[in-house]
Amino acid sequence: MDKVLVAYFSASGETARTAREIASAVGGTLYEIRPEARYTAADLDWTNKRSRSSLEMSNPASRPALAGEMPDLAQYGAVFLGFPIWWGVEPRAVDTFLDRCASDCPAMIPFATSGGSGIEGAERRLRETYPQARWQKGRLLGGAGAASWAKGALGA
Repeated sequence: MDKVLVAYFSASGETARTAREIASAVGGTLYEIRPEARYTAADLDWTNKRSRSSLEMSNPASRPALAGEMPDLAQYGAVFLGFPIWWGVEPRAVDTFLDRCASDCPAMIPFATSGGSGIEGAERRLRETYPQARWQKGRLLGGAGAASWAKGALGA
């Protein structure tokens, strides 16, 4: 099996837990998509139209700066891309990551966590915004099942 990267953005810790489960199941390398400025509880207040996350998500061109170096994607055969669902799609920090790598991306397998939204809107937006990436069918994950889904997504 080719090397696998599990890249994820997590503001509350839920997506991070799922990413660790996937990485453990497939022997993948973890990479956190980390904004330069971490999100505070006030930043994540989706009911406040002036909160950081609300302002970012209301602007499709918003690209928050990321901390750390990008992984060398050429060494991976597949990337699991994890994120929470914000406003029905992926957070803009994920877009910043993809802007840097989408032309060099191996197979991309999205997974998401959410308190109530599906992954369909994010999958549609990812395919439209980054058509050069080789997208595979993603999954909304919560609770159990991430490990078996990830193995199946790789055909393992």
